[in-house]
Amino acid sequence: MESPHMREWWGEPETELGYIRDMVEGRDTTRPFIFHVDGEPAGYIQVWSIGDAIAGGYDDKAPWLHGATPDAVGVDLSIGNPDQLSRGIGTEVLRNFLAMLVEEGHETIIIDPDEANRRAVRAYEKAGFVAYDRHVDDDSVTLLMKLDLKRFKETTG
Repeated sequence: MESPHMREWWGEPETELGYIRDMVEGRDTTRPFIFHVDGEPAGYIQVWSIGDAIAGGYDDKAPWLHGATPDAVGVDLSIGNPDQLSRGIGTEVLRNFLAMLVEEGHETIIIDPDEANRRAVRAYEKAGFVAYDRHVDDDSVTLLMKLDLKRFKETTG
């Protein structure tokens, strides 16, 4: 969380770790996961409920949540080692994670990168997400992307 490539898109490390601690200890419904590459921890991925985020008041910070159905889920992904960036790992991990979520019955899956994070946006597009809106706030633009479920199912069998 201290690495420059993480700090650019996430908040203060102690704050972010506190959120993850809340998830692990059951005070937050978000499901956090560590993913591995070649048997080594390589990054973090999570799935969270739009309805729970709204009920928890997070819509104050992200009013765009009201544009999604309450049964939708959001995903977030980070690769820990900067040497593993731009190698297709994020796309592959995300595809596998999405397959699990689709298998669980989720039909609306969104991701909300900062529009300036072009590396992430490209990886999300390759995984099957398409942009559908943008939300401008004081210092950034959130690109709202939704999984094209039909195309995803066609390409993943």
